[in-house]
This record gives sequence, C-alpha cells and structure tokens, in this order.
Amino acid sequence: MSERRNAYWVILASLLFAAVLAVIPLTGTLLWWRPEWILLVLLYWTIALPHRVGLVTALIVGLFVDVMEGAVIGQNMLSLSVVVTLASLMYQRLRVFTLVQQSSVVFLLAGLHQLITQWLQGLQGGAVPGFGFLFPALSTALLWPLLMPVLRELRRSYKVH
Repeated sequence: MSERRNAYWVILASLLFAAVLAVIPLTGTLLWWRPEWILLVLLYWTIALPHRVGLVTALIVGLFVDVMEGAVIGQNMLSLSVVVTLASLMYQRLRVFTLVQQSSVVFLLAGLHQLITQWLQGLQGGAVPGFGFLFPALSTALLWPLLMPVLRELRRSYKVH
C-alpha cells in the first residue's frame, strides 16, 4: 500500500514541479519559446503508466492549468485531454520508438495542443497572428530526449509501477 501511495506522490510532485517551471517569468524571445512543461510530464506519465495516468488526470491537470494561467475554464482541459487520449491510444508504439521518433510524435502532440488552445483563444478574439504559436511545440519536442530519461530514472528509483 505504501508503494502505491509513493507512486501518486512522485507523479504529483513531478507535475507540480512542471507547473512551477511553466510560470517562471520570462521576457522577450524566451517567452515565445517556453516549452510546455506540464504537457511533457503528463505525456511521459501517460506513456509510462497508462493504467494510472490518463483522461481523468488530464482533465484535472487541465483545470489546474486553466486556473493557474487565468485562461477560460476548459481550454486546457480540452486540449490536454485530446493529447493524452491520443498518447494513451498509441502508448505501446511510442514505447518502442527511438528518442528521435518519440520527439517527432511529441512535436505533433504539442503542436495539436497549441493549435487547440490557439483556436479557442481565437474564438475569444485573442489569437496570435501567424505560426509563432507553434514555437513552444518545437522547444517541447527538443526537450523530450533530455526530460524522458530523467523521469524514467525518477520512476525507477522510487519504484513507481
């Protein structure tokens, strides 16, 4: 039972750490390239532990992100739930991909996340013109090969199953 509780604390702590990274103040060009930290961590846990992290987790985390960012309630809930659902549908394939192939899929999923949030912001009149909104998808994909082994080692060291 304590191992089971330990698993939830490790997942929750990693998501909270990603939330802290997501709100660190940045200026200028860095702001445009800010990776989607929460999405990265959520994708990792969805691929690694699909029986623990899935759609319900994405909805809860999405609501948390909506409140944290001051976005319209449901914006991140929708985009994260779509991305996590797609990741959970192909998690077995993603596990056998190389890191470069996984990064490509992460780029597509992060781009979809950005596209959905951009579309919803456009409905409110706050869309960003051009394709600059996809810069975070690129930086997120570039971070995947660095973050995935770190989270894997964290999962193994705390015996999260």
